[in-house]
Amino acid sequence: MNRGFYTIMAAQFFSSLADNALLVVAIALLIDLHAPAFLTPFLKFVFVLFYVILAPFVGAFADSIPKGRVMFISNSIKIVGCGLLFLAMHQYSALMAYAVIGLGAAAYSPAKYGILTELLPPEKLVIANGWIEGLTVASIVLGTVLGGVLITPSVSERLLMLDFAFIDTTIEMSIFVVAIVYLVAAIFNLFIPNTGIDHRIPKKNPIYLIQEFAHCVKLLWIDKLGQISLAVTTLFWGAGATLQFIVIKWAEVALGYQLNKAAQLQGVVALGIAIGAVMAARTVSLKRSLSVLPMGFATGLVVMLMIFVHDLWIAVFLLILIGGMAGFFVVPMNALLQHRGYILMGAGHSIAVQNFNENLSILMMLSLYALLIYFEVHIYVVIILFGLFMTIIMALVRQWHKYNQSQEDSMHLIGTRQLDRRWRL
Repeated sequence: MNRGFYTIMAAQFFSSLADNALLVVAIALLIDLHAPAFLTPFLKFVFVLFYVILAPFVGAFADSIPKGRVMFISNSIKIVGCGLLFLAMHQYSALMAYAVIGLGAAAYSPAKYGILTELLPPEKLVIANGWIEGLTVASIVLGTVLGGVLITPSVSERLLMLDFAFIDTTIEMSIFVVAIVYLVAAIFNLFIPNTGIDHRIPKKNPIYLIQEFAHCVKLLWIDKLGQISLAVTTLFWGAGATLQFIVIKWAEVALGYQLNKAAQLQGVVALGIAIGAVMAARTVSLKRSLSVLPMGFATGLVVMLMIFVHDLWIAVFLLILIGGMAGFFVVPMNALLQHRGYILMGAGHSIAVQNFNENLSILMMLSLYALLIYFEVHIYVVIILFGLFMTIIMALVRQWHKYNQSQEDSMHLIGTRQLDRRWRL
């Protein structure tokens, strides 16, 4: 890997670190503002909303200028969002401010993944994704821990003693610290190399971009390899976003943890994902990426074991196992999807299509989770439903892949017979 790759890794690490720390701080802000419990998942909902709304445009934007510059602009938008969150006086203004941060993230994502396909050859994509996902997950671990530490009274009160004139509360100080981390990420963005790719786009007309995006969505869903990998990553990110909130509620019920400690258990899942991602990068090639599908099926079954756990160390082991299994099957799927998308439509457009589907899944699953919380469904029932859903969907995806393989084998057999008949004639 060249130096440019490591610069991208550093920029991604700090940006993701801030994203995950800020989620914990924003949850604490909603609690401080006496928001109802069902509004908490809507933080993630509004964060990913722009991923869906702007999906036809962010891919074209990421492909129109050097991706390092795109990432710098996106981190700058996140800093503005932190400023708005700093000023939030009501639960809904806090949600709106967090949505602005989501706007920056939506523009950032196609660039951070798309630049890999510009910078590296296809045979290094699984390895690169393994390192990127591993580092991202490390930033999730440290970010959730950082968020939990920042909202711990003893720490936040000590930080408040620094006595900045414009900071009055511990929550404001926490937001300020996160904004500094975003600034560090933006500085690294300035040193990302230009890959030399032609960044001119054919048309800038919004209607054309929407039509082109719809065509790109269709291309990936009808591609035999693209549709399977897209289905898996769509499920994974929807389930992963929901699991973040499930772990917080489960830790409260099963272990008696408050938010600052429950947030650290989110980091334990992320640690498992990092381990699984690195293992996949070392053992699974791009050609063998579809061989990991059974791991997704098993992950849903293991998730349901959470309802039997009431001991911290058993909980840590189980959450690392869940994360490891998830990381091991999603990294090869991600690499395969990026490779197919790059071939079919270009890096930025491909990642935008991926983000659209994955974040639509997040919106749907978080809405369902918020509805269950609103009707006060017990968290153990939620976990069982969640695990069953993952297991059933992955079983269907696996059957879908087997059907695709049988169709290809049939077409190959027909072609062989036709060729044999021509030779006889």
